[in-house]
Amino acid sequence: MKAMVLAAGLGTRLRPLTNSLPKPLLSLGPHPLLVWNLLLLRKHGIADVIMNLHYLGEQIQHAIGDGSQWGLKVTYSFEPVLLGTGGGVKQAEPFFEGEPFLVINGDTIFDLNLSAVIAHHREAEAIATMVLRDDPDVDQWGVIETDAQGQVLRINGNGRPASQDGEYVVRRMFAGIHVVDPFLLRHVPEGVPYSIIDAYVLWLERGASVSSYLLTGYWSDVGTPQRYAQVQQDFDFGRIRLPA
Repeated sequence: MKAMVLAAGLGTRLRPLTNSLPKPLLSLGPHPLLVWNLLLLRKHGIADVIMNLHYLGEQIQHAIGDGSQWGLKVTYSFEPVLLGTGGGVKQAEPFFEGEPFLVINGDTIFDLNLSAVIAHHREAEAIATMVLRDDPDVDQWGVIETDAQGQVLRINGNGRPASQDGEYVVRRMFAGIHVVDPFLLRHVPEGVPYSIIDAYVLWLERGASVSSYLLTGYWSDVGTPQRYAQVQQDFDFGRIRLPA
């Protein structure tokens, strides 16, 4: 399976740290955040990677190169205009040659068995599998509602109509990791900003099957100076370890 690493964002919440350095290149221990994710992909046998670039993208390309120093083959998808999570994936669609692919954020630190996620997706026969996690502040992140079997019902209240007989619903947040069938991208417009969440909602409204996988290990979006400091502390205390 191939993978896409999203690395085009502006990192505005981390300014001034990201005034002259893209967020994926902020350091954590011996490596930038981005390299942690590349090493995790390699650990699970994913060697072909495409990465979208926009803000200070030339720095990322210079740091990562062709990926060979980590046993990977890295290709780049440049976005002169920031295309968002949906538009960026749509631009890279030819890279996947019609096969399902994994999408992760290049600036998030997480501990997850990606091989198990991929196996789950193949067994689920769904249009996509979203990795979800429990969080006490789920409303802050955006609520993904699933049924008792983990089938995604609604995203931020949009998707399948609510049942009239009191359906059992689990409320979780999206961890930004998913396995996607290219069919999900069918109605995503090319060359314009677009959210992948809108594509999910469209298919949920049409009754498509979207599966979920629960992440119970470490996760941080490193989205603010406070969370970046916490991640660094967690590394120092051995709470997160580099993928072997």
